[in-house]
Amino acid sequence: MTAEALPLRVEGLFVGYGDRRVLEGLDLTLGAGDIYGLLGPNGAGKTTLIRTICGRVRSRGGSITIAGHSGRLSLRHIGLVPQELALYPHMTIRENLEVFGQLSGLSSNKAKQALVWASSATDIADRLDERVDILSGGWKRRVNIAAAILHRPALLILDEPTVGVALDARNSIHEAIIQLSHAGMGILLATHDLAQADALCTRVGFLRHGVIAPQGAPRQLVDDAFRSKKQIVLELRQPASESQSGALNKAGFTAANAGYTWMMMASIGDQSVERLEPVLSRLGIETREIRLREPGLENLFVELSRDAEGAA
Repeated sequence: MTAEALPLRVEGLFVGYGDRRVLEGLDLTLGAGDIYGLLGPNGAGKTTLIRTICGRVRSRGGSITIAGHSGRLSLRHIGLVPQELALYPHMTIRENLEVFGQLSGLSSNKAKQALVWASSATDIADRLDERVDILSGGWKRRVNIAAAILHRPALLILDEPTVGVALDARNSIHEAIIQLSHAGMGILLATHDLAQADALCTRVGFLRHGVIAPQGAPRQLVDDAFRSKKQIVLELRQPASESQSGALNKAGFTAANAGYTWMMMASIGDQSVERLEPVLSRLGIETREIRLREPGLENLFVELSRDAEGAA
């Protein structure tokens, strides 16, 4: 695929509402088979970016091309799975897919072929004649994905695709996403689930201050940010007292889990961790466990959020 025909190319995108600027010269590209995790806090502009790509918000500058097309022609190459389910609950899965096939502009014959392919890709073929309203949340999500890919879009946009679904359903949706990427779709995944992004995405980008930065392979971003550092995790037998909390904060730890868990990033080895226990004991802090953990996207997200607070 040529650079011009990439599933998604966004260059210098400016978007705002009235006097408020949301996107400030944003750049983003997705290749065929990429799974790109779009990350960022609430209000960062993720929904605005998705709506602009889908032609629902007009930009003030920049360009968007989908599979080499721009404007209305580009919309034919997008499949959108919104956070809110978009299905007809009183109809069967098969009937839903037939309707969405027609809405996608497929001929009757092509729609039948597409139904077979999409239901196989999302592993729902055995339940096509069941009504949507009796399905679990995870199955409805899979049907929603199937409806979005009937026309085999170059770009598939997934907005929080596993919100409110059970673990086994979440894993099935992950498998479907991976299979679609292997089929050559570029996938833009907007998610707050950093573990999901870490596991699925070939690249991720943090949307902050109207641009995406940093962006890259998840492991590379984490390694660049923390180098040889690891996260020290203290699990306490009881919440730290005020004086103990002060000592832990002074040492660089931050609290979680109602004061039962304390964490910090540090360049430290296993032997140094062993020396922590007597120090904590002298402070009267009883631990259930002290462990080292490799940093991940969640740690990077926290670090970037602190940088943003410091800049503000």
